[in-house]
Amino acid sequence: MFITLEGPEGSGKSTHATRLKSYLEGKGHKVVLTHEPGGTQIGKLIREMLLHPEATLDHYTEIMLFGADRAEHVTKIIQPALKKGKVVISDRFTDSTIAYQCGGRGLPEDLVRYFNMVSSKGLIPDLTLLLDVSPETGIRRATQNGTKDRFEKERIDFHKKVRRRYLAIAKEDPERVKIVKTEEKDIEKIQNEIRKVIDEKLGN
Repeated sequence: MFITLEGPEGSGKSTHATRLKSYLEGKGHKVVLTHEPGGTQIGKLIREMLLHPEATLDHYTEIMLFGADRAEHVTKIIQPALKKGKVVISDRFTDSTIAYQCGGRGLPEDLVRYFNMVSSKGLIPDLTLLLDVSPETGIRRATQNGTKDRFEKERIDFHKKVRRRYLAIAKEDPERVKIVKTEEKDIEKIQNEIRKVIDEKLGN
């Protein structure tokens, strides 16, 4: 099974992906936890370019770098694990590209969907957990250590557009994409909601 966690900056994806991995392993599943960008050796180099706070990238350069990262990710991490019957949990996947490059950057949707199709080799998650949070709260959480990456430095309007597009994705595909609100809830309550969705999907 292929599970993705999506959401704006500071929505808690990494935290809950790690906890979800432990939960599923406790249920007897073999789990691979990965992320985009940067899930492979080449991906780590691409991640540095994409997130470097001083980098200035053309929007088309940006999406091609995300595509290159994903192609490596799918080929070397995700597909091999799925073929072995493992559960794969990925922190971000193709929905991020739609939300950030279509919603945030305003790139043509047909172009972005084409890049997604090619880079993902047509792979679609079985379940996507959209961790939703307001841009103001999310950015505050994400930058608590005082540093900002290239996306965290974007204006608040950019992040509002990203969030709106995420919510539109969930509305378009409610069977796959499940929204989990993270604005005013503690970590345990959020994780319990996630586990409930997972158990229903897996039939536990």
